[in-house]
Amino acid sequence: MFRRKLTALDYHNPNGFDCTDETQFRNCIVWLEDQKIRHYKIEDRGNLRNIPSSDWPQAYQKYLQDVSCPFGVQERQEAVDWLLGLAVRYEYGDNVEKYKNCQPLAASSNSDKAVDPLVNLDSNSPDFKAGVTALANILKIQRHDDYLVMLKAIRILIQERLSPEAITKANQNKEGIPVALDKHILGFDTGDASLNEAAQILRLLHIEELRELQTKINEAIVAVQAIIADPKTDHRLGKVGR
Repeated sequence: MFRRKLTALDYHNPNGFDCTDETQFRNCIVWLEDQKIRHYKIEDRGNLRNIPSSDWPQAYQKYLQDVSCPFGVQERQEAVDWLLGLAVRYEYGDNVEKYKNCQPLAASSNSDKAVDPLVNLDSNSPDFKAGVTALANILKIQRHDDYLVMLKAIRILIQERLSPEAITKANQNKEGIPVALDKHILGFDTGDASLNEAAQILRLLHIEELRELQTKINEAIVAVQAIIADPKTDHRLGKVGR
């Protein structure tokens, strides 16, 4: 599952890398830090480079925290995939001129047809799970056992909060209308002028919320009426209706 990213990074054995092999795994982490990520200064990489040490897991855990990896030590495949993605990003950043002129692969004969990118999606793939989990962590979405459910939640959040229309609407300043509190009767007295004003404000806000709710109810009624108020005539029965 890591072959493509390892190949892109010129790893010495992309096809034979086994994430479950402890020695290969540790060597790969050290290689990524030494050659690609370079988050630590050279003199600070000693604990991570000390692969045989029994304290290496602690050094690795600290390293994940220092590079802001959203996965922990127990999530080995996801963490390795995330680190590989980080290394690929840094590799591109260091060689922008080299990669920006790369020609795309030759298009197939069916390239003119729209292809749904989700058709061949494997929801059980560690890459898919790692990507969905990373997005959920970034967007502060609660984790779920079903990764497709998490993906659906991510889509809904992006559509409702991060779409251009939602951002434009959120940036619009709503200008309020000045209200004279002394013209609105509270109906009771708390014995404190400040509390009376606060109660009046809360009542006005509640009324505004009720108005918005009533507007939505009216819109729903109109939508339902548009459906049921369009009878079809059945001449065989000699009557109007469904």
